[in-house]
Amino acid sequence: MDEAQITRELSFKAVRSSGAGGQHVNKTSSKVELYFDVEASEGLSEEEKSRILKKLASRLTKDHFLILQSEESRSQHKNKALVIAKFFELLGENIKKPKPRKKTKPSKAAKLKRLKAKKINAEKKARRNDPLK
Repeated sequence: MDEAQITRELSFKAVRSSGAGGQHVNKTSSKVELYFDVEASEGLSEEEKSRILKKLASRLTKDHFLILQSEESRSQHKNKALVIAKFFELLGENIKKPKPRKKTKPSKAAKLKRLKAKKINAEKKARRNDPLK
């Protein structure tokens, strides 16, 4: 993953933010939307692209765009910095290769313990029977 290349590929759009803010909120566009085209990216390898397309499928548009937004701050610059940080954190989490699962077998002691518990349980249930039968 080439962060500098990916940063150049990002596109932003400033829109009006919702919520409290008084008269100021009606005049300024402080909410920032980040757009990233996963398939057209040159900063990601093909393997990384396929992993992102698979893991973030629910967050992508039909054209394979990832859209993130931030309206936490009243400042457009702070929101831009926040959305970029959120974007790289999301990419980092979803590019990682999952650890392969190592198959294990129960130990001999664990098997004996389980069989002993089964035996005790069976005897307990057998004692519940009517003694006349």
